[in-house]
Amino acid sequence: MDTIIYIILVPMVYAAFGIFILGTAMRIMKVWRAPKHSTTLQIYPEQKPKWLWTLNDTFLFPTVRRHYPVHWVFLMLFHICFFLLIIGHFELIDDYRILQIIEHEVFLGGGYVGLILSIALLFFLFRRFRSPVRELSVPEDFYLILLLFLTVVFGSEMDWARTWYGYGGFAVEDYRQYLSSLLYLKPDLPDAATESGHSFMLILHVFFANLFLMFFPFSKIMHSFFSLAMNKLRRG
Repeated sequence: MDTIIYIILVPMVYAAFGIFILGTAMRIMKVWRAPKHSTTLQIYPEQKPKWLWTLNDTFLFPTVRRHYPVHWVFLMLFHICFFLLIIGHFELIDDYRILQIIEHEVFLGGGYVGLILSIALLFFLFRRFRSPVRELSVPEDFYLILLLFLTVVFGSEMDWARTWYGYGGFAVEDYRQYLSSLLYLKPDLPDAATESGHSFMLILHVFFANLFLMFFPFSKIMHSFFSLAMNKLRRG
């Protein structure tokens, strides 16, 4: 059992990030080398400043807001909460003064960021069981959402236990010991990673996160890497 835990928490993590980085680079190179469009993709009439409209199209999803307002609300909540969770994971590596401009405990949001993100993912999942989205969905869509949902739920469970119920068996210092050791290529699993009551949640959280990272470069959501560039082309 200890061997399986070690494989998931150390070699699999490195493999997942390696596949993610290499796969992403390959996809970007493939798009870069693709033949250029003979016709313009630009939107007319032009709206200025172009850079501001490009940012609006990329981050505020105006088309979705006009046609699917409820979906837009969950989409915005998802992206905001996902960004906050990324910040939280950086804070689990070390203390960064710039991230404490507004003083807070790790993670941000006192557990509610993970809860909102989980609800948003459930909305995206159940939305795919209704027409016309159901007819347009493929197994990959469900697989991606379920992987991300399981990653978020098991990660949030640890935060909820510590934040809402005072569980101290797995402290922030334990996360930092583990993540910083991976970052500096000197893997070190704290005792809490294998012996605490919630160690299984960490293992499952990391396992599903690894699977998600491995699959991400070969999935449809790679479009997120190109959205800013595509909107820049559309706005000129």
